[in-house]
Amino acid sequence: MSADTVPSTQAERDARALHDDGHAIAPAEIAIGVIIGRTSEFFDFFVYAIASVLVFPKLVFPYMDPLQGTLWSFAIFALAFVARPFGTIIFTAIDRAYGRGAKLTVALFLLGGSTAAIAFLPGYESIGVASALLLALFRMGQGVALGGSWDGLASLLALNAPEGKRGWYAMIPQLGAPLGLIVASLLFMFLIASLPAQDFLAWGWRYPFFVAFAINVVALFARLRIVVTPEYARLFENRDLQPAPLTETLRSDWKVIAAGAFAPLASFAMFHMVTVYPLSWVFLFTDETPARFLAIEAVAAVVGVFAIIASGYLADRVGRRTVLGVTAAAIAAFSGFAPQLLDGGELGEAAFMILGFALLGLSFGQSSGALSANFLPRHRYTGSAFTSDLAWLFGAGFAPLVALWLSSQFGLIAAGGYLLSGAIGTLVALWMNRELARTIG
Repeated sequence: MSADTVPSTQAERDARALHDDGHAIAPAEIAIGVIIGRTSEFFDFFVYAIASVLVFPKLVFPYMDPLQGTLWSFAIFALAFVARPFGTIIFTAIDRAYGRGAKLTVALFLLGGSTAAIAFLPGYESIGVASALLLALFRMGQGVALGGSWDGLASLLALNAPEGKRGWYAMIPQLGAPLGLIVASLLFMFLIASLPAQDFLAWGWRYPFFVAFAINVVALFARLRIVVTPEYARLFENRDLQPAPLTETLRSDWKVIAAGAFAPLASFAMFHMVTVYPLSWVFLFTDETPARFLAIEAVAAVVGVFAIIASGYLADRVGRRTVLGVTAAAIAAFSGFAPQLLDGGELGEAAFMILGFALLGLSFGQSSGALSANFLPRHRYTGSAFTSDLAWLFGAGFAPLVALWLSSQFGLIAAGGYLLSGAIGTLVALWMNRELARTIG
């Protein structure tokens, strides 16, 4: 869609009216839009993740024991990551036909609608197994929408970073993850601490999903405010950030997509090992209260914010490849002892979470979009989106399910083995891909 194309939705027209002043492009302004968008997405993500542990096993699978109910809940959790690449395919076609603004509007309303629908989910006691089927349907709706919500702003930000600051600007989109977790954890902590357990399970848990819908609407206008204005549309075009057919992109750049999907395995596996999985283990196998552990998680996420910021500084000093490689090795070492800390009481849990988030921030801060510049210009937009989908699918989608099953069967050390496999995957990908080394070294 050219810069002069008339917006195809009322939301786009409103966004353009707010921001059509022809001012000069600044990377800082792109960064603000990126942070708002990513924080919104991750808030949605963590609201669902926390409910997968605290709510859905009792609401949807009350006829199972708590462990089995949580495992099934995590299986439904993974469906969003399976559906996400299909969302990219569908919404790339919408982007090519109707423009980025229309694509983003439809995707974020689908995300918000799926999230709000979960808030009205009837339990097993009301509709039986249809409750699980509806939850799976809504979860897949979230996944399709997440695939479609790729707006190219992160790639645009990286491509417009000042010389010598690419690591710094690469970490900015990643700040949305700990910020979203902090808000989601504190909100659930407040509700759990304020409501009797019966009220929380009856209606209290639904409130965060309504909040997520409202945040999505705000994020939609924040992102449209950037992507539909003429100057940004021209910048997307000048940087060749236009959608291309996925089949064409795969044929041309499949090696780049494969490398980009496997290089961040360590950080993406670590992502769920310190966010979703520990809450399930502590809730099922210890006497720790959920509210207290959510407080620990929120504090650890603050450490993650500072670690992500530090990763930008370090990457510009020693290179993104070095940061990814060293942190992958550190995560491998972490996997050998740290999971056992979850059985070490409150101090052990806090040590696991704080150390884990420090490592996560350093690795996750540089894990996304490392190969954007390696794509052929025509394929950069679509290739970056699909690479992100595959990285999340392989590195994180099934992590809570696999880690919980392994640790329940073979002990916490087995969960460490799963994390170790991700670290090895990253180290192998960095070692084998010479092109990756030249690009981000």
